Amino acid sequence: MKYKKYFRKTSLKQKGDGDFFLEEIRKNKPKVFLEVGVFHGVTARNVCELLAELHGNDFKYIGLDLFEKNDENKSEIIPNTNFSNPFKQIYFKYIKRQNPYSIEAIMDLLNKFKDNVQLIKGNSNKVLKKVDMSKIDYVFLDGGHEYGTVINDLNNCIGVINNNGTILCDDYNLSYAPGVKKAIDEFVEQNNLKCEILCNFRFAKIEKY
Repeated sequence: MKYKKYFRKTSLKQKGDGDFFLEEIRKNKPKVFLEVGVFHGVTARNVCELLAELHGNDFKYIGLDLFEKNDENKSEIIPNTNFSNPFKQIYFKYIKRQNPYSIEAIMDLLNKFKDNVQLIKGNSNKVLKKVDMSKIDYVFLDGGHEYGTVINDLNNCIGVINNNGTILCDDYNLSYAPGVKKAIDEFVEQNNLKCEILCNFRFAKIEKY
């Protein structure tokens, strides 16, 4: 299965990274998938397509994001949500009449899987602890990139690891966000976990030994 961009922006834009990501998901065959950092929903749609291929209608996708920029989140590194491509600007502004980063636009993109999808709007520092991790077997962590946010997200997701699930972290070795690597390394060491660095230092896959 090839990673598709659905005429939207995605953080998995480097050639081959999206395909590598989907192959990692395929290896684990999760039925309940949590993504922290949905952005334009491209990865969400790809994941839903893959899980439907693997499990039919027997899967669940949970996506958590800010779904907006505001003063409360100004310290977080949020990807640029604006298009450089003028055709995409026209498409969303005048044809779709949507902000592609809004929860409404994401639900529209995922409408094919609406019965399998739950989107949660909010800052992961506050709302992630309310998610029942005992039901989740795979987490893709690509939310806030500040050290405090990453370590908070990892600590809140440790129940997934304890249930023999997997956390896949994006941007492990991102030069302008060193807090990601620092948080992952500390979390792995403190909890005596297995960590594989994959795809040219892009992803960190955390599991039990």
